[in-house]
Amino acid sequence: MRDANPQPVYLSEYQPPAFEVENLELDFDLAAATTEVTTRMAVRRNPQAAEPGAPLRLYGDGVELVSLTVDGAEPGEGMLEEDADGLLLHGLPEAARLEIVSRCHPEQNTALEGLYASSGNLCTQCEPEGFRRITFFPDRPDVLTTYRVRLEADRAQYPVLLANGNRVEAGELDGGRHYAVWEDPFPKPSYLFALVAGDLACQRDTFTTMSGREVALELYVEAHNADRCDHALASLKRAMRYDEEAFGREYDLDVYMIVAVDDFNMGAMENKGLNLFNAKFVLASPDTATDDDFVAIESVIAHEYFHNWSGNRVTCRDWFQLSLKEGLTVFRDQEFTTDCTLFGVKRIDDVSLLRAHQFPEDAGPLAHPVRPDHYAEINNFYTLTVYEKGAELIRMLRTLIGGETFRRGLDVYFERFDGQAVTTDDFVAVMAEVSGRDLTAFKRWYTQAGTPHVTAATAQDGSTGEFRISLGQYTPPTPGQEHKEPVVIPVRVAMLDADGRRIRGRLEGGPEQDEWVLELDRSERSFHFDELSATPQAVSWLRGFSAPVILEANQSATTLAHLLAHDDDAFSRWEAAQTLMRRAIRARIEDDAADPVLEAEIQHALAALLEDPAIEPVLLATILQLPPPRELAELFDCVDPVRLRAERDALEARLYAPLADRLRDRQPKLDDIDNGAFTADAMGQRRLRNRLLALRVAAGDESAVPEVLEQYRKARSQTMRMGALNAINDLNHEARGLLLADFERRYHDDPLVLDKYFGLQAASQVPGGFDRLEYLLQHPGFRWSNPNRVRAVLGPFMARNERHFHQADGEGYHRIAGFVEKLDRMNPQTAARLVQPLTRWRKVDPARGEQMRAELERLAALEISRDLRDVIERALADA
Repeated sequence: MRDANPQPVYLSEYQPPAFEVENLELDFDLAAATTEVTTRMAVRRNPQAAEPGAPLRLYGDGVELVSLTVDGAEPGEGMLEEDADGLLLHGLPEAARLEIVSRCHPEQNTALEGLYASSGNLCTQCEPEGFRRITFFPDRPDVLTTYRVRLEADRAQYPVLLANGNRVEAGELDGGRHYAVWEDPFPKPSYLFALVAGDLACQRDTFTTMSGREVALELYVEAHNADRCDHALASLKRAMRYDEEAFGREYDLDVYMIVAVDDFNMGAMENKGLNLFNAKFVLASPDTATDDDFVAIESVIAHEYFHNWSGNRVTCRDWFQLSLKEGLTVFRDQEFTTDCTLFGVKRIDDVSLLRAHQFPEDAGPLAHPVRPDHYAEINNFYTLTVYEKGAELIRMLRTLIGGETFRRGLDVYFERFDGQAVTTDDFVAVMAEVSGRDLTAFKRWYTQAGTPHVTAATAQDGSTGEFRISLGQYTPPTPGQEHKEPVVIPVRVAMLDADGRRIRGRLEGGPEQDEWVLELDRSERSFHFDELSATPQAVSWLRGFSAPVILEANQSATTLAHLLAHDDDAFSRWEAAQTLMRRAIRARIEDDAADPVLEAEIQHALAALLEDPAIEPVLLATILQLPPPRELAELFDCVDPVRLRAERDALEARLYAPLADRLRDRQPKLDDIDNGAFTADAMGQRRLRNRLLALRVAAGDESAVPEVLEQYRKARSQTMRMGALNAINDLNHEARGLLLADFERRYHDDPLVLDKYFGLQAASQVPGGFDRLEYLLQHPGFRWSNPNRVRAVLGPFMARNERHFHQADGEGYHRIAGFVEKLDRMNPQTAARLVQPLTRWRKVDPARGEQMRAELERLAALEISRDLRDVIERALADA
């Protein structure tokens, strides 16, 4: 069993593996109670190893060793050593062939790592260190080899037998059993291994690659879900074509398989040619999935497919390099979703996620660099910093060196390192080589935690007309990193004249342009513009969110309103509204009084926006939304979260109550838009109707409640049905209870849709939150062993139900800590994620902070998993 108090692993101590694995054969005798695995591998001493005579490390976690032979013989005296991490083989020759017989127990595996049972099927999750729960192996990402896998099982129970690669053999056996043999010709690390055995229906399609090869596409689901696969298959085909056209990457196997699994710790897994997916990111129909679900499915399908090159063909040398594959692949799936879904505010949605979740992570006790220098439990580093901030680093690189150069760099990277395990340094070095730029300073983004703050100021010389922009940067200290070096920050800017048009000019004698990328590569820097075509009325800062920073430009409300009305950059227009709203909230909290002049200016700007016929519906809907409480909390050193939510909601009501008529008039007609069409226009119209309806309810428009009821009853799509429920969910009105009761009756036997019901009930601010929580946890559709069900209830309760989670007597904290303790005995990964809201104890007011800290200290005193202990100890450090 793994040590619950492990020693940290340091990047600086990396050493190449002592042995290479030349080829691997796995034979599985599959059964839910006990699976026997026979592992045969040819190993050879690694000429790059730091210690020529080092033993071979075979990791194993909870695996029973039945037998082990070296070149057909049992190990000699002192040759085999067992320890807490698995096995050590001393004194091996330069080359040897090992055969290991071991056993594991899938149905007992509630951690959902390694080989486990889900809904009567057997499946695997091996990233990052799950393969060692299946068999003994040098389970590290820099050990790549080819796999030949033979699966044998009872045919009646497991008619489908799948593994990575291409199926090369299958047949019947005595006693009602059968087998299948799979070969993966591309060397891969063990974390990409996968198998599935079960009774599953298959939806099939084909894809013809750019070189003319036909690839079989197979999507496996439980039989009753077979009618909800069309969107996932269509998304896969779009992603395959996009990767060819945008990145020049072609698929390489004869078959590409996706399996939907009900019990899964993560969203999906990119195992070579056999992707395992959380069912929520596969199954969709207009009646069961919202537009946001459809977009998420397309994005995740694409993400896992894009990993075929950015993660599989070129993989990570070690887990410190996790963002090498995840950050790059998130960037690629963001580009795909933006280009193919044509969802006008995709960039804004990505920034919203980053600000509401990754920025707080960067400012809290769990802050870590995109490439950390050490870790205690690697499961806890699958974070938004690695994924989303990592993607922003890739985006900045493209901005700095140019799109065409970046694409050439990607081609060189994939071709040079195909079949290898590499590092972020290797990636950046290729981009430096292709672009001819020194990117040494840029690499600080990978090694420094925290979100940089950028200060921006302008000045104009009245006599010469020269316009100057001054930029500065600083990054607050984070755990273990008190001092921060300047990073390279691309700040994309434009200037607007009095009519809202972009101004042309020259930057320090350069070519005439109307948009510039200013490179802030030191603590302070000034940029001089001349020959401007007009006098600037406003600067459009950080266009397209060109860097993951917090910009402090101190623009007036009049300037921000000008940008909101005229800016042609969707992000900058949205940001102008967000800045105004943040100021109004901050004034109310810090000054204990509203700023009526500021709020009047905001209201006037919103009214003008509602009258603008040219603005896209989806952008209008997004601009009208106030920042979420989690993001607003970052404006303060610490804050009463209940009051913050109340002040935000009160501001929303004050802003929109006088605009009720305009909101109503701008609302698209339900019958015109409720068609379930997966197009940018249709989704934008639906988002706008749902947003306006919710704002009318929040503003106290009594005529909105009957419309909520009508929309729910007439809805033909889940988007409009959930839009009605979300609009009324925080209203203590009998209509809420009636609609939720109907929703539960309608979907009681559909787990993924029932999760939406769980989330609504758990998040609601109406009185009785703890009674509802207990009801949900006792609901027939809830299972503690299923991460989706747990996240559906407890996630919204902590994230959106400030009234009850942050109840002044600490009851919410105490209950969550109890749930964490319970879950840790079943699924440490889920427990470690669930506890994280409690780690923000420094961000809430002192009374609540002490209650949260006390719960963390109580958990720390128990026998808990290494996953959970790692999170808690970092949260309590220097308390």
